[in-house]
Amino acid sequence: MLKRFEAAGGWAEGATAVRPRCKSACLVLALLVSVGFCALASDKPKIQGPLTQTKVAEYLIGPDDILAVQVWKEPEISRNVLVRPDGNISLPLIGDVRAGGRTPVQLQDDIKQQLRNYLASPEVVVIVQEAKSRKFNILGQVERPGSYPMSRSMTVLDAIAVAGGFRDFAKEGKIYILRVKANGSFLRLPFNYKEVIRGQRLSQNVELEPRDTVIVP
Repeated sequence: MLKRFEAAGGWAEGATAVRPRCKSACLVLALLVSVGFCALASDKPKIQGPLTQTKVAEYLIGPDDILAVQVWKEPEISRNVLVRPDGNISLPLIGDVRAGGRTPVQLQDDIKQQLRNYLASPEVVVIVQEAKSRKFNILGQVERPGSYPMSRSMTVLDAIAVAGGFRDFAKEGKIYILRVKANGSFLRLPFNYKEVIRGQRLSQNVELEPRDTVIVP
């Protein structure tokens, strides 16, 4: 019996010695799991909301754009309007309003100011429904010359592809882009198709801007 008791005491003593080790292992494991979750959280991509809002706020309205003008609690005034070639839109009560060359925020502030002559506290929001004023032209020896909308960022190579590629006698090494500057003058940018497709002077493949004209002689 004594031997059994001593054996039982030995087991209890062994179990007591093991418990701190188990607790330490559990704490280490919990710490590792916590660190792992923190690492996963830090790896999540951050949403670039302000950048997107900045781009929208800087958009300049132009002819052929379709705008949604919303006046709170005034359904007879709220409507979708097309920006005319002269850059103006027409609204009830206030008539013609200049939209071209302005941002949506600038336009809605102007409309709000003019509506105060007729409404107590007008709340106005202007949204660009369709940005049709962002266009580029491509002329000359391409399959489908004309004017095309810029629904995304486009380069000279993109423009050539959209126009169906070159005709048989196109001078691929003498292409150029005419860009309208702020003072109304033109900037001429050369583009050598043969060099670009060989990976040379890739800086020639510039990103197009609205109203750019690509000339393929």
